[in-house]
Amino acid sequence: MDKFNRKYRIPSARWAAWDYSSNAAYFVTICVSNRLHEFGEITDSKMTLSPLGHSALVCWDEIPAHFPFVELGEFVVMPNHVHGIVVINKPVETQNIASLQNGPKNRFGPQSQNLASIVRGYKIGITKFARQNGIPFVWQARYHDHVIRNAGEYERIYQYILDNPQKWEEDEYNALQVNQD
Repeated sequence: MDKFNRKYRIPSARWAAWDYSSNAAYFVTICVSNRLHEFGEITDSKMTLSPLGHSALVCWDEIPAHFPFVELGEFVVMPNHVHGIVVINKPVETQNIASLQNGPKNRFGPQSQNLASIVRGYKIGITKFARQNGIPFVWQARYHDHVIRNAGEYERIYQYILDNPQKWEEDEYNALQVNQD
């Protein structure tokens, strides 16, 4: 494992050759810390949202108001995580010309119009709601993403998100529920 300042460091899960500000569809999973069931519960394959879960839904729907270049695909709030498709669709003239000529590169640079800034803003919105309403709440430090590469993959991910509540009993995130008492 890599070390930074003599401490262990978790390597990035990001695709090193990809510029996450590029126009593309992204499948995103964001988890609650310790997989606690903070967003509600699933009964008879239907998700019943808690107030925090409702906030997760509302904040998702508000993403394009904060990031006008974003279109939203399928989305679901689960008891301890959310799945969604984020489509970055910037006008061509605003894209990095070097990226268009040389292919995308994952470089450190402005972090205001990329997938990380979108997820960060989303997490901040729910955290703010929790604090304003006296709800103890913490996100998992990172999030999972996948660049959707073609229409077939998009359709499989879309269907996975749609079917997620019906498959909750066998979901890996359900099995990891930590005792909340």
